Amino acid sequence: MRVYRWGIFFVCLFSFNSFASVLNELPKNEKIRLFSIHGSNTIGAEMAPNLLKQWFSSQKLSNIQRVDTGVENEQIIRAYQPKLNTTVEVLVTAHGSGTGYQYLLTGEGDIAASSRPINNKEAEQLATFGDMRSNQTEHIVAIDGLAVIVNKNNPIAQLSTQTIADIFSGKLRNWAEVGGMNAPINLYARDHQSGTWDSFKSMVLGKQSLSDQARRYESNAQLSDSVAADMQGIGFVGLASVNSAKLLAVFDGSSRALHPNSLTVATEDYVLSRRLFMYSLNNAKPAVQEFLRFTLTDSGQNVVADVGFISQKIDTVLPEFYDSLPFELREFTNGAKRLTLNFRFDQGSARIDNKALVDVQRLVEYFKHNPQQQLLLIGFGDSKKTEARSQLLSRLRAMAVRRELMKEGIFTQDILGFGDNLLVANVNETEGQVRNRRVEVWVR
Repeated sequence: MRVYRWGIFFVCLFSFNSFASVLNELPKNEKIRLFSIHGSNTIGAEMAPNLLKQWFSSQKLSNIQRVDTGVENEQIIRAYQPKLNTTVEVLVTAHGSGTGYQYLLTGEGDIAASSRPINNKEAEQLATFGDMRSNQTEHIVAIDGLAVIVNKNNPIAQLSTQTIADIFSGKLRNWAEVGGMNAPINLYARDHQSGTWDSFKSMVLGKQSLSDQARRYESNAQLSDSVAADMQGIGFVGLASVNSAKLLAVFDGSSRALHPNSLTVATEDYVLSRRLFMYSLNNAKPAVQEFLRFTLTDSGQNVVADVGFISQKIDTVLPEFYDSLPFELREFTNGAKRLTLNFRFDQGSARIDNKALVDVQRLVEYFKHNPQQQLLLIGFGDSKKTEARSQLLSRLRAMAVRRELMKEGIFTQDILGFGDNLLVANVNETEGQVRNRRVEVWVR
C-alpha cells in the first residue's frame, strides 16, 4: 500500500497485528500505569473503557476489569500480563472535553478525549508539543450525532436548529409556541466543561446564551433519564445516550429534516453530527500510539458501534429518501448504493481534511475486498453567484477526491457536480458551508 503525506501513524492503520505489542515488553513482576485518558464524558463514560478492554483482550491479557476509583466519572481499566506476572492499568477520567487539554498541558495526561475539535487557544497553549491539528496528533475515533430528545409522549417530531436555539435561550417557553401541548418547556443541558455542551453551543445556540432555567448535568446518561421522565422536558445528549427518551428529527435552514442514524451521522449529513477525537502529543508513549492505532482498526470500530456510536467502517446503504432525490441524481446512481462516508475539506481549502485522509485508506481496503465494484463520485457545494459556478466548484471537489484515490490505484471517470442541491446545513454560516462542501461516494 502506498503511503504519502500522513506518515508512519497511518502506514499501519490496517495492519495493527503486525506490530510487536509494547504490552509484551514490559518489566516483570510490576504494576504499571501505561497512560491516562482525560476529557469528554461522551467518550470516557463507555467508549474509552470498552476500547481499552478490547485492546487488552487482543493482546491476550487476562483478568480484565473496570475498577471504580471512588470519584464520580473516573475509573481504571486493569489487566494482567501472565507471562510477565505484571499488572497494567489505564486511568480514564470523564469530566468534560476542556479538562483533557488541561491535563495534556500540565503533563499529567497522555490522551485528551474530546467531543469537539481543539480550539485556537488550546492549540496555541500546546504548540510547544507540536501541531495539535496535524494527523499525527488529532485522531478521529468515532462519529456521533448530537441528539435532541424529549419525553416519548411529546407529540413534537421535528424542530429546526433555530427553534431549538430559541427554546434553549428562553425565547420560547411553552410547547404550544412550537405546535405542541400547552405546557411550560423544561430545559436540560450538559455542564460548562462538557464537549457536548460546547458542540451544542457552537452548532445551535451561536451567540445566544443558555437560559438560566436550564438544569445542568455532567453525565449524558443522567440527563437523558431526567428528560425521559419529564413530559415537558427537552435536552441534548450524545447519540449513544438517548436510551428511553424520544429522538427528534432536526433541520437547518432549507435542509431536509433528518434523524441521526448510521448513514446520516456517518456521512455527517445530519446537521448536528460531530466528530469524536482523541488528541495525543507528538512524542506520545509507545503504548499510547499502539492504543490509538487500535481504535481505528475494524476491531476498534466494532467497539465504537457496540457502545452506540457510529463506526467509521464502510458499509453500503440505499438512503431511505432515495425515491425523493432529484431525477438527475437518481439516473446517475441507478443500480448503485451509497457508501457510509463523505469526503470533506479543510476550511477555505481544496485539501481533504484529516478524516478524509484516513478514509482514503479505508476505501483502498474496501476495494481490495470488492474489486468488481464501480466507483461514482458526486460533488456538492453551497450557493454561488450563478448556478453554473456552484456546479463547477462541486465538480472540482469530486475531481480533487478522484486525484487522491488515483494515487492509491483507484480509478473512476464517473463524477458529477451537483452544485448547491441537497443542502445539509445553513449556507449563511461558515460551519454550514464546510458541511455542504462534500463529495459523496457511491458504488454499483
